Amino acid sequence: MANEFDVVKYILKELGEISAMKLQKLVYYSQAWSLVWDEEELFSEDFEAWANGPVLRTVYEQHRGMFKVKSDTFSKGDPKNLTEDQIDTIDSVLKFYGDKSAQWLSNLTHKESPWKDARAGLNAMDSSNEAISKGSMEEYYSAL
Repeated sequence: MANEFDVVKYILKELGEISAMKLQKLVYYSQAWSLVWDEEELFSEDFEAWANGPVLRTVYEQHRGMFKVKSDTFSKGDPKNLTEDQIDTIDSVLKFYGDKSAQWLSNLTHKESPWKDARAGLNAMDSSNEAISKGSMEEYYSAL
């Protein structure tokens, strides 16, 4: 099975240097749409419902303190571990979301149930490491 860093490396290979926040949101939407279109997860890690939207802690730990990231920011990951179906899904996500700004993507996640439900009862800027369940992601995005 692929891991989150395989997805990260693929996205950065396709888009080049982007902001860390934008990368996090593109990986999130890749996972969400894989759950819907392919009926399987891209990777096993769960996103956490941070104040600025969904974040993978494992990826964050590699880019902590950086505004921009590129492929060599990450020591792990190999896009060759992705299947053709997984690449098709990520390509579709990049085609739709790839030209959007990090803030636009963050704002979008703030309007959607998976992130909102995981942050229920928290103030806007409260810290949270609450997991966003893959079940809530699959349910929400399959209804769109």
